[in-house]
Amino acid sequence: MPDTVRPVHVCDVLVIGAGPAGTAAAITATRAGRRVTVLDKARFPRDKCCGDGLTTDALRLLERLGVRPTDAASWNAVTDVIVRAPDGRIIELPLPSSGQYAAVVPRIELDQALVDRTRDAGAVIREGVGFVGLTEHSDRVVVSTDDGDHYAARYVIAADGTWSAVRTSLGLTPDRYRGEWHAFRQYVGDVGPLAQHLTVWFEPDLLPGYAWSFPLPGQRANVGFGIQRGGDHRVGDMGALWTDLLARDHVREVLGPDARPEGRHKAWPIPARIDDMVAAHGRVLLTGDAIAATDPMTGEGIAQALLTGCLAAEAVSDAGPHRAVDARRRYEAALADHLVTDHRFARSLSRLLRSPRTTEAALRAADATPWTRRNFARWMFEDYPRALVFTPRRWHRGAMTGPGAYLGNGEATASDSALATTTATGVGHQR
Repeated sequence: MPDTVRPVHVCDVLVIGAGPAGTAAAITATRAGRRVTVLDKARFPRDKCCGDGLTTDALRLLERLGVRPTDAASWNAVTDVIVRAPDGRIIELPLPSSGQYAAVVPRIELDQALVDRTRDAGAVIREGVGFVGLTEHSDRVVVSTDDGDHYAARYVIAADGTWSAVRTSLGLTPDRYRGEWHAFRQYVGDVGPLAQHLTVWFEPDLLPGYAWSFPLPGQRANVGFGIQRGGDHRVGDMGALWTDLLARDHVREVLGPDARPEGRHKAWPIPARIDDMVAAHGRVLLTGDAIAATDPMTGEGIAQALLTGCLAAEAVSDAGPHRAVDARRRYEAALADHLVTDHRFARSLSRLLRSPRTTEAALRAADATPWTRRNFARWMFEDYPRALVFTPRRWHRGAMTGPGAYLGNGEATASDSALATTTATGVGHQR
């Protein structure tokens, strides 16, 4: 776009995408006193393919951002986990009682709660507005949209997902990139009492992937599976695999005799290669799935999306409007500090889980004592304990036994202790 075109809208930070990464960025930047506009091509509420599970890290960040359990009608706190090993062994893993360590919330409700919280924080959200292109200048970025408007901002934070149009417009999308994992899910109603527990099936033919049943209120569950690309199952065969999975006796037993699928099943790619993606270009910072921030072992991405959104907003706020190079460096350093080591370690663990024998040995160790059962369940829902051995700066008293989120009456009473950090960013895991 020529310099002579006068933008219709001017702001400090323009966020493309109103999912978890974008709203986290918007809330954080608005709290820092920046004028923020958020664009999303969808209109909310809108469904999003997802397993709907929230890890401890995601819950702590949501609490910090001001999203409460009461903001989503179908918020379901999880108190225990049932795991089926490849050899059929059933392991019951209780979660600690000091706060919430896991929950299940339909994305249609979670994302709406985040959008509402973003508006309450003071950001402008424009729904039904799609990104078309951008022009970078030394002091700003000018973005054009599909309604004919233009936006000028000191910084753009791209939070527009796996197929990020912003990333593609910058020429940063890897050739033929389709993600590292692929997932498949369907909501199921009238499930039996066993489906009130969060259940994970480590099926021998899915490893290092797994299948799940995540409980929701009203005798409903989110049921699905995730597989690695390039494994024994081709993506084109996922429909047949889904039918076969639902027919397996141990899956039918958990879902119950009256279980009925709701609506259509859906599939989506999972990008998990943050250590190999360009995170910033000029005055544009990419977040969430746009930089493939998903955990490569579990496929979980909501916590990573929230965290990268917060880190991006803090980087541009701390750098100020005129130091784009500083903003990029701050953001890249924060990603390396908070996510990249964990990502690489999780990817190594994922390789070990390709073997049923290795997976069974790990689960036997988890089931050895009440202490291992309790703490293994907790570590399943927290990323950073896996990599403590490689990041000694994180060791401190209580590093392995910190509380969950929402201690108290659903308010942000645990944020100071659960998210306290010693880094300059002030966001992230207990470090």
